[in-house]
Amino acid sequence: MTDADDDLYAEAVALLEPGDITLQGVVVHTDFPQSEEPAMDDATRRIGEAIAEVVADEDAYIYAGDDDSRFAAGQFQGRRLSDDEFVWECQQLLRDGTFDLVFYWEATDEQDAVVDAIEDLGFDAVPVTEDGYSV
Repeated sequence: MTDADDDLYAEAVALLEPGDITLQGVVVHTDFPQSEEPAMDDATRRIGEAIAEVVADEDAYIYAGDDDSRFAAGQFQGRRLSDDEFVWECQQLLRDGTFDLVFYWEATDEQDAVVDAIEDLGFDAVPVTEDGYSV
């Protein structure tokens, strides 16, 4: 782990600080350079679907940040089909030439299952909670 990774994990933890709901998340490092943005977008979709399969009790869709001025261009949300409520959110960050993805969702007892589902897709996932991270 590098100091830059440690800073990223600390920033991800800060995103989860107590708010209206308790959140947890993961940091996913990829090897996708900016020139492979379509592949990174596909990874975001596949990881988001894996998260939704574990934490959502119904179907969800992906809402892209570039569709709404309230969000940054690299920000995506998974939302429930039935009531348009938040399931997960992702920040796509270009760092040192490759993308890192920070996902978070409402806290459940299923964080280990989410990490396993992401790793089953071939990505390493570093779990984060408001209490810290685990490498």
